[in-house]
Amino acid sequence: MKQIFAIIWMNLRAVPQRAGSSLVIVIGIAGVVAVLVALLAMAQGFGATLKATGKADRVMFLSAGVTAELSSVLVPDIVPVLRELPGIVRDADGRPLASAEVVVITELRRGNGAQRADVNVSLRGVEPAGLKLRPEVRLVEGRWFTPGLREITVGQSAARQFEGVKLGATLKFRGSEWTVVGTFVSDGDAHESELWTDADTARSAFGRGSSASSLVAQMASATAIDTIKAAVKADPRLQVDAMPELEYFASQSKQFTEQIGLLTGVVAAIMAIGALFGALNSMYSAVSTRQVEIATLRAIGFGGLPVVLSVLAEAMLLALAGGVLGGLIAYVLFNNMSVSTLGSNFTQVAFNFAVTPALMEKGLSWALAIGLLGGLPPALKAARQPVVEALRAK
Repeated sequence: MKQIFAIIWMNLRAVPQRAGSSLVIVIGIAGVVAVLVALLAMAQGFGATLKATGKADRVMFLSAGVTAELSSVLVPDIVPVLRELPGIVRDADGRPLASAEVVVITELRRGNGAQRADVNVSLRGVEPAGLKLRPEVRLVEGRWFTPGLREITVGQSAARQFEGVKLGATLKFRGSEWTVVGTFVSDGDAHESELWTDADTARSAFGRGSSASSLVAQMASATAIDTIKAAVKADPRLQVDAMPELEYFASQSKQFTEQIGLLTGVVAAIMAIGALFGALNSMYSAVSTRQVEIATLRAIGFGGLPVVLSVLAEAMLLALAGGVLGGLIAYVLFNNMSVSTLGSNFTQVAFNFAVTPALMEKGLSWALAIGLLGGLPPALKAARQPVVEALRAK
């Protein structure tokens, strides 16, 4: 152990003398970790936004077999039946606390200059009960839309990401003008990317008749979902799927997260290969310049294991430095950065990148793996090199 600590310490003290080759390893690995963490932070932020949307004690009804509100159509005849299902809470007036909602696509502008483009944004028509059963939705500016009028209250994230949706602005949809009368927040969830208006007004303006995209209702408790599903299954008129609202929105992030995971794996692997070859080249060069020193240590009694560990310690230390640097770069540049991307409804969802400790830990794991793979072959070469041959190189 004394040999191991002595040779490792001597090797690490010489690292500044090889600053150029050492920086190649640090910068290469930092680039890999920064890209890896940034891409994963995007998926983490998107998934967290959707998974935070909705509550476990609210039920959501969609057409049977569909996976998104935009594709769902609940015909007028079944909506009253759904409202009366057992397990749904009633308000003080004895009416079911449920909102038949319609979701349609509108277009807004985003970006500047050459990057400016039209993007799809969700316009959600909600009934008065829709505001009552969502206590997390809070008005922060202006007022709520007036039923019967073409007025819109916008989510705070939508107001930040898209043009022309500030308080008092006028928007044009389907040849008619809509006035922005307020801004709301919703605990940073996906609803903040939407525009909200009166359900009947949205149906009339977008030709949706009396149908709804979904029905959201307050359940007596989260366990009431089993009772509701059983009632739906027992009624042949109800060709619908019932699920907790929280479960629905969590499922919407699955495809995006899988795509980002695949992209991250491919990009990070390509960059990691480049960083690995850089580490190998740098460590082989370091071993080559120290071959006489290593041979001398071997000649005076130092074993092969201390030599291997000393080279590996240098590689791992440089890899650790690269990992920390890459993680810091990702955190400074991307954490809480607000962006928007296309969601499962083919509409934009605004969210923030989330650089979490778990992602930083994953980045460091990649860095150390690259350091290990890049340092092991040169370390073995240094330990196996014949002493006499190495001394002659002097």
